[in-house]
Amino acid sequence: MIPRYSRPEMVAIWSPETKFKIWFEIEAHACDAMADLGTIPRENADAVWKAKDVTFDVARIDEIEAVTKHDVIAFLTHLAEHVGSDEARFVHQGMTSSDVLDTCLNVQLVRASDILIADLVALLAALKRRAMEHKNTVRVGRSHGIHAEPTTMGLTFARFYAEMDRNLARLKAVREEIATGAISGAVGTFANIDPRVEEHVCAKLGLTPEPISTQVIPRDRHAMFFAVLGVIASSIENVAIEIRHMQRTEVLEGAEFFSMGQKGSSAMPHKKNPVLTENLTGLARLVRMSVIPAMENVALWHERDISHSSVERAIGPDSTITLDFALNRLTGVVDKMLIFPQNMLDNMNKFPGLVMSQRVLLALTQAGVSREAAYSMVQRNALKVWEDRVDFREELLADAEVVAALGVDGINEKFDMDYHTKHVDTIFKRVFGA
Repeated sequence: MIPRYSRPEMVAIWSPETKFKIWFEIEAHACDAMADLGTIPRENADAVWKAKDVTFDVARIDEIEAVTKHDVIAFLTHLAEHVGSDEARFVHQGMTSSDVLDTCLNVQLVRASDILIADLVALLAALKRRAMEHKNTVRVGRSHGIHAEPTTMGLTFARFYAEMDRNLARLKAVREEIATGAISGAVGTFANIDPRVEEHVCAKLGLTPEPISTQVIPRDRHAMFFAVLGVIASSIENVAIEIRHMQRTEVLEGAEFFSMGQKGSSAMPHKKNPVLTENLTGLARLVRMSVIPAMENVALWHERDISHSSVERAIGPDSTITLDFALNRLTGVVDKMLIFPQNMLDNMNKFPGLVMSQRVLLALTQAGVSREAAYSMVQRNALKVWEDRVDFREELLADAEVVAALGVDGINEKFDMDYHTKHVDTIFKRVFGA
């Protein structure tokens, strides 16, 4: 990913230096296990650990690979330069390249998951704080972009909290699913390496052994991992779109924080644009872009091909780095977001009383009016509000048929705003617990 949308901790997971360090650990732990089993001399296994504190020379490995045309062989050659050719002759014994590559990739994805989990926890804390702050801040709900019935800003934040909490559960589950390793040798039969080596290496790296791994770890695991990242990205966009709509001039119920010295437009000095949430919408597209290729990686030829390899070299770092950046950015947006309660009330009253139409409809049916007749009575008065901006309650009070059914007090009672917020506490307990 480009530096503009990257954070150092996640980038470091995907650096060549980190990758080669993990490769070394896989090979060294495998040597330890083989020495314990008596397959190789203990002194050779111990010698490999001489490279424990080495920062592997990426340029040198690239130089060797330019000749060998094989990245793992290039690394092993460079490792022998540090350890000694004779001492390193048992490194990689009985193993195949995928044992190193696939196990390393899953270590990286697990580490990336841990950062993303922490990101989600921080976002959840921001959403919860804003939900509690605006639990009873009334705003109009919208369906199809049109005024519907009253809700609260707190419920909006709580809804996003619940969605992100589901994403946290999904991410934790997929972290467990991706946390497998394979040291099973060519075509995965363990013909030239004891399964106990795999068990030892996985235990050292915080993984579980893949139950059956051909020559590669099955890619349905990775497909699920990237699919979950795609869902999280879509949830980020869901929040971003709501904030972008709220910041529209005609709405202005909420807005991104606009710092001193910030400029909204090169041409129009008055502009305050929702650039952060627009950016999040774009970043969500980038993360979702990885989902289909990850799913297409599941189908490989026989026990192994490398059609998945080039894809994963790109989508592994790009998706996790982008999502990490996006989650962090969204947390900042939510945390500093400006809320305008008076604008919410002004918007609700743009068509005075109209949002209470369903209450009147239901009251009429309960008073004995057929639903069809009740709908017609309410709608004819509601349309006047749309067309002439008159007060819905006043129109109902002037409608003899409605008054005959409900009475003046019955009509007035239907315009109590608290009616629409009476179950907010119940919803909050469902979302946040007691």
